[in-house]
Amino acid sequence: MTKPFEKQYTFENAEQEIGLVGPQDANLHLLEEGMQVVIVVFGDKLTIKGEQTAVEGTFAVIEALTALIKKGIKLNATDLVSAMKMYERGTLEYFADLYTETLLHDSKGRAVRVKNYGQRRYVQAIQHNDITFGIGPAGTGKTYLAVVMAIAALKRGDVERIIITRPAVEAGESLGFLPGDLKEKVDPYLRPIYDALNMLIGAERTERFMERGTIEIAPLAYMRGRTLDNAFIILDEAQNTTTQQMKMFLTRLGFGSQMIVNGDISQIDLPSRVRSGLIQAETILQNVDHIEFINFAADDVVRHPVVGAIINAYDFYDAKEAEKKEA
Repeated sequence: MTKPFEKQYTFENAEQEIGLVGPQDANLHLLEEGMQVVIVVFGDKLTIKGEQTAVEGTFAVIEALTALIKKGIKLNATDLVSAMKMYERGTLEYFADLYTETLLHDSKGRAVRVKNYGQRRYVQAIQHNDITFGIGPAGTGKTYLAVVMAIAALKRGDVERIIITRPAVEAGESLGFLPGDLKEKVDPYLRPIYDALNMLIGAERTERFMERGTIEIAPLAYMRGRTLDNAFIILDEAQNTTTQQMKMFLTRLGFGSQMIVNGDISQIDLPSRVRSGLIQAETILQNVDHIEFINFAADDVVRHPVVGAIINAYDFYDAKEAEKKEA
């Protein structure tokens, strides 16, 4: 039986070791699962065992992570997932660059930064365009980063208000049976937006901004007939817009404003014969100046590694089912 390949990493101090290992060895377990290796820590030494390529890759990831610890950055699970994803893509050398720009400090004073190369491209697109489309699966940080960029723009004084909207399309549940007016019915579906705002600026400040109209969260139907000047506008769940709704929304853009349109074309809840406005927009607007499309993949998911595997498995299943129908 072939002996597994081994490589050792020596920590410079206890702070590095504690920072990398994590509480109850949580970070090590994540690295073992993501890189398919076995990691053993004894004293100031960390031993990696497994197939040589995987061991070498894990060693490189650990070096990149400990470099962050040396800079005083406290690691969390998303940092580890990001490093592993970037290693897989061959972009690990740019990993440290993700931490050079702080987009914002959240309500607890923690620095908010991008977590992977896909998110970096997305943020750069937002910084250099009037309209940015973020297309890809859940967990890639599209909505969260859109809210981050909106809050940052508001704090800088670049815009006077933030407007966040989404189409009122049912996703397996009936809006008709929910109490209240249209906005009240759609609010539960906007929970990720509220969660992001509460995390970034605190629940009390979020509520205060909404009372003043500095932050407006409303169904897409409320956008009709308006011209939105000096605003940062986010359209979420854009895969569920019709072609007419998407055109209506995009033409609301006023002077001094910026738009972000996010969606996941694998989760369209429109009736089968209704074409998604997001898919059409990508075809029509691909080469229009000041508009950029950023496409995220399962590899950009910054949740637990199994989430990316689940997305890939469903994509594979859907592709097989499509082949059967064509046969």
